[in-house]
Amino acid sequence: MSTLRIARPAIALLTGAAVAAQLLTGIPAEAADTAPVNVTVNTRAGLAAVSDTAVGTNHAIWDTNLGTNETADLLKAAGVKMLRYPGGSYGDIYHWETHTAPGGYVAPNTDFDTFISAAKRTGAQPIIIANYGTGTAQEAADWVKYANITKKYGVKYWEIGNENYGNGHYGADWEADNHADKSPAEYARNLVRYADAMKGVDPTIKIGAVLTTPANWPDGLVGEGDQATWNDTVLSIAASKIDFVILHWYPPYTDANDVLTKTAHIPDMIYLVRRQIAKHAGARAGDIGIAVTEINSGIARNTQPGALFAADAYAGFLEQGVFTVDWWNVHNGIGNVTTIAGQTDYDDFGMLSSGTCSGDVCEPPLNTPFAPYYALSMVSTFARAGDRFVRAATDEPLVAAHAARRPNGDLAVLLINRDPDNERTVEIDYTGFSPAAGAPTVHTYTKGATSISTGNSGTATTQTLPPYSLTTLVVRSATSASGAPSAPGQPTASDVTDKTATISWPAAKPGASPIAKYEIHRQTSTGAEQLGETSGTSFTVHNLVPGTRYTVNVVARDTAGRVSWASAPLTFTTGTPEESSCAVRFRDTNDWGNGFVGTIDITNTGTAALDGWTLHFTWPTTWQSVSSGWSADWVQNGTSVRVTSTPDNRTLAPGASASVGFVGAYSGPNVLPTRFTLNGALCTAQ
Repeated sequence: MSTLRIARPAIALLTGAAVAAQLLTGIPAEAADTAPVNVTVNTRAGLAAVSDTAVGTNHAIWDTNLGTNETADLLKAAGVKMLRYPGGSYGDIYHWETHTAPGGYVAPNTDFDTFISAAKRTGAQPIIIANYGTGTAQEAADWVKYANITKKYGVKYWEIGNENYGNGHYGADWEADNHADKSPAEYARNLVRYADAMKGVDPTIKIGAVLTTPANWPDGLVGEGDQATWNDTVLSIAASKIDFVILHWYPPYTDANDVLTKTAHIPDMIYLVRRQIAKHAGARAGDIGIAVTEINSGIARNTQPGALFAADAYAGFLEQGVFTVDWWNVHNGIGNVTTIAGQTDYDDFGMLSSGTCSGDVCEPPLNTPFAPYYALSMVSTFARAGDRFVRAATDEPLVAAHAARRPNGDLAVLLINRDPDNERTVEIDYTGFSPAAGAPTVHTYTKGATSISTGNSGTATTQTLPPYSLTTLVVRSATSASGAPSAPGQPTASDVTDKTATISWPAAKPGASPIAKYEIHRQTSTGAEQLGETSGTSFTVHNLVPGTRYTVNVVARDTAGRVSWASAPLTFTTGTPEESSCAVRFRDTNDWGNGFVGTIDITNTGTAALDGWTLHFTWPTTWQSVSSGWSADWVQNGTSVRVTSTPDNRTLAPGASASVGFVGAYSGPNVLPTRFTLNGALCTAQ
């Protein structure tokens, strides 16, 4: 998005969906539920490890305070470990050597060396946008040479362009691009040239490719003259040359309450991106990271809903293995001033006040933190480099939970109360972890507060959350982590069928006692369940459900009963029967970003004719639906879809097929169904 709000010449930018924000005068209260909220934390269900660049933000060359000590010190205090430069779409007009950005405003004291000095004071790694739109591969290579050879800055991460799909190829045109060919194929071909030139100077750097974000414009679109979507095209050409991919996320919303629900999209969003990477990168897929280098709530940016969104989104992305999440941005400027949740919202994308005015209304003094600043501070307190996220869940939509295990065995739990008016009591159940007696350390950020409070209150199992608040518990372990085995290595899956899969993993290192066995745990919506155990380093799981996505972890247990940390997660999807009485081919034949034309081909592979048939499938998420259909009778109940033959196609002889179609709608990542039954028989999915 990269929207500039300071009253200076700027490049006007759009989000993918390009919808106007609904201005709120207040947020309706939800009725308070007096029953305690049940929170489950399961350390057997391991997620991603926390990287040393997890919490980040954006600096921009229109911000004259980019390099000040006060700004750097505030960012350091918030735990910021990644700083992006030179600022969104300015990356595609910025020429580093002359420190110019034709068509945009460049503030004093914002050159590259000043930025690096500020990043060092902050204690953050830089991530740089190489100019793709109006620059050249040689200009980018020269920048690498200056940064890492001449100045020895050691800049590791380099993005090739910013939101380059916004160059007009799909209609919307906000990103500068001087290339005559603005297709994803041309971007990918040039990306390869940039990577070769830049790594020719310093082979240790990491090159990032711009991708579209699932279910956010223009994801799913196939442009004129293209054979595939932006992501498929870019990855098919450049996957062998890149080290990470770049996503930006400005979720669409109807109001401040609605935007807080959009974090539910994150797991499927990252799942789809990883699947795209795996499709094109093959054996290299595991070496290609994911960075979310721009994110903002888009509404209630400076008030408590913006903070709740930020904390939930950062934790959500990081636990899925994203190595950095970078808020847009540090300073931006005042916009359309409103009141949201009883607070003044300045419509400012910055996390720190720019001290600017709109008419008679002025922001607080320069560098006054807005609410999202405290959210980043809370995330930095909650999840530190070297921690590993574990699965946490709640039974109340207005309360979100995340958890991370410390290297010393302690556990941090982040609790987010999205109820604007009511406190919520939570009862926490732990699996694989025994909390020590006594009150835990509790960090709390409440609406309107100007700091995070810290104290000892409640218990490890019961806490009361203030309305619209962020709370982190740091709970001591009742058992020592000393002497436990190391976590098993990254598991892999092989010989995956419709009902079985063989899980293998590198052995754990013994601690004080020999390793007795390994346990395989499947992650569930509320935690984990054990699938089996073995003394070896491979296990074949049986009785799996066909056409189902599984995420599993492995833990080691020694002869003294000590248990290791959970391994990194493994996700795989079971197939469908190789032989069945029916076969189904489900296709997305024309996608427009929030809907698509679907075609389902149904084949009778049995030996008897069918006189009337009913096909069933279930959407993977609640945000997918059938809008209309043809060549069959279509009924959707919840996420379940029933498709029934009509008189003209009810009879299917052995080997015969019927084709039916529908218009599908989705408002989040569109993971397609993989399991179909015909007249009760499980079909082979083609």
